[in-house]
Amino acid sequence: MRGSSHLRKRLKKYKWLLLMTLPGIVYLFINNYVPMYGVILAFKNYNYVDGIWGSAWAGFDNFKFLFNSQDAYIITRNTFLYNFVFIVLNLVLAVLIALLINEIKDKAISRFYQSTFLLPHIISMVVVAYLVYSFLNVDSGLVNRLLINWFGSEAVSWYGEPKYWPYILVIVNAWKNVGYLSIIYFASIIGIDKEYYEAATIDGATKWKQMTRITIPLILPVITTMTLLAVSGILRSDFGLFYQVPMNTGALIPTTNTIDTFVYRAMIQSGDIGMSTAAGFYQSVVCLVLILVANTAVRRINKRDALF
Repeated sequence: MRGSSHLRKRLKKYKWLLLMTLPGIVYLFINNYVPMYGVILAFKNYNYVDGIWGSAWAGFDNFKFLFNSQDAYIITRNTFLYNFVFIVLNLVLAVLIALLINEIKDKAISRFYQSTFLLPHIISMVVVAYLVYSFLNVDSGLVNRLLINWFGSEAVSWYGEPKYWPYILVIVNAWKNVGYLSIIYFASIIGIDKEYYEAATIDGATKWKQMTRITIPLILPVITTMTLLAVSGILRSDFGLFYQVPMNTGALIPTTNTIDTFVYRAMIQSGDIGMSTAAGFYQSVVCLVLILVANTAVRRINKRDALF
């Protein structure tokens, strides 16, 4: 009885705040949870005439298409390794940029840099694809013109050489996402009490020691949270980055093909909705397992930094 009475008091106290969250909760339920019944398509031989419930059961046949494919190992490897590099590199660069912005004392200049770093994140990946093309076009691309005019070397057929694209994709992803992450880390840095730095300055601590002994340890919970969220999607890929930026060039498919682009191409060729649903279900299960493992590891190190 005491527990229910305490709960009613808390609900009454925070009723207006709870009411404010209601639209977001309704949207989350409609957008994220209502469509989840469609996961049943992963186990059915979907027929447009019979619909979801009327279509015949296929068991695990849709999963066999994905795992028995000759490209199964390649697309899984590409998806995992690219995302692993993205997580590590973007984390390091974002924290570094946030630390540097924090050292800017002029607020107007600081805001200018924040806006500049955030701009790539809001640009459509279609636009990014053509920006990359303007740099790498074999005939009139900026990179090839610099190579010819400055170094006297021959033009490189960037869209015909798969060996360059692991680096290109990493650079493009960092350019687009590091700024957004750095703003998040910078927001957590400016929330640190200035008295820590004043005491450190009195004790003779250098800027480097202040960064490594005060700033980074105090924003570590935010870093941990953002990293855990990134790990939760490590088996998913940015479709625009891996499909639109390479211009769907056939020669680059072994290097740029991921689970998402593989499923899309299979859908275009066969129209098999069951197979694409099976791939999405497989990604979700693996990502769930990974986030549970990562969160458990964080919980054992520091319980307060864990997501749940």
